[in-house]
Amino acid sequence: MSALGELKKRLRPGRVYRRKDLARWSTAVDRHVQQLVEEGRLKKVSGGLYMTPRLTRFGAAPADQEEMVRSFLADDRFLIVSPNAYNGLGVGTTQLYNKPVVYNRKRHGDFELNGRPFEFRRRPSFPKTVSEEFLLVDLLHNLERLAEDRDVVRGRALARARAFDRRRLAKAVYDYDSARVRNLLAPILADEAHGAAA
Repeated sequence: MSALGELKKRLRPGRVYRRKDLARWSTAVDRHVQQLVEEGRLKKVSGGLYMTPRLTRFGAAPADQEEMVRSFLADDRFLIVSPNAYNGLGVGTTQLYNKPVVYNRKRHGDFELNGRPFEFRRRPSFPKTVSEEFLLVDLLHNLERLAEDRDVVRGRALARARAFDRRRLAKAVYDYDSARVRNLLAPILADEAHGAAA
């Protein structure tokens, strides 16, 4: 089997590969990648990042968002948050945003993956999954970025925080590691601590 044929055999539909991943299976990776892109077997997602299209009856399916981010970062420690999720908290946000935020430990800035914009933010800590408490903390930290009236949203968010489980809320604040949010939620968390002591 030719070196190019061996590389083709390794590709899996829907997977995203870094150039260095492909180089393990190729003796002339740049030439082979160019050929595969021309054949439509690979599609460039970003600089040095390629996906193998997965065909459905409706045409080529987009790469899985998490798979793209994982390959881009070469790391599985990240959390994707859509600011659109704030709308489910019931605190007065209604805007729709088209740029997911990726909390991670490696990259910072705006990047386009497969034609879709992402905002990567480096943070020292973040949870593995998005909880309602984390979303509220994230919203409070990002008030300045919102299109809505910030004072109104802040007031409603703080009122909403009083209905949350204080232990889970305190963990979300700790995981997020934001002094601004700690200060905003300190009176609510202090009420719980005072109640527990009593």
